[in-house]
Amino acid sequence: MEDFDFSAAKVPTAALLELAQGGYIDRVEPVILLGDSGTGKSHLATGLAWAACRQNRRVRFVTAAALVNELIEAQKAQALTRMLTRGFRYELIVIDELGYIPLAETGAELLFQVLADRDERAAMIVTTNLPFSEWTRVFTNPRLCAAVVDRITNRAHIIETGSESYRFRRTLQQRSRKASESS
Repeated sequence: MEDFDFSAAKVPTAALLELAQGGYIDRVEPVILLGDSGTGKSHLATGLAWAACRQNRRVRFVTAAALVNELIEAQKAQALTRMLTRGFRYELIVIDELGYIPLAETGAELLFQVLADRDERAAMIVTTNLPFSEWTRVFTNPRLCAAVVDRITNRAHIIETGSESYRFRRTLQQRSRKASESS
């Protein structure tokens, strides 16, 4: 969290610093970081995960695509129940980049199972580039999508990071600096 440029971002600084204290983990409240690519979602999720680690909490950080692949492999190996049970060893799981890749029906159902199992039982952070109204791009079954959104938003801290890419803005600033230095 110390490395995040709160002055350049349009995020609620006080709310994020309070989340870093870890109370949401004890209260089992989900955190959703929602915004376009390059707006700091993964950086903030990493910062919150590190803060939890510093509090001696067990944390897992994984992309949505990697988690779905692990779940499918576990299902094929008839080890899905063991994997899902093992997931509760973590007080916090961070699922990064939900929405970047549409999920096949089986993958969507397996990810729903993880989200539903953790609902009100263990904390999670989800980063996504899609507003909830567009989650049907990821969870193509409308009922499943509605159930996912219902569970993930229940008592959640929803933090919007905006649409202006920090990386793109930094590139423009560097170009501008180089242009002014060479003139």
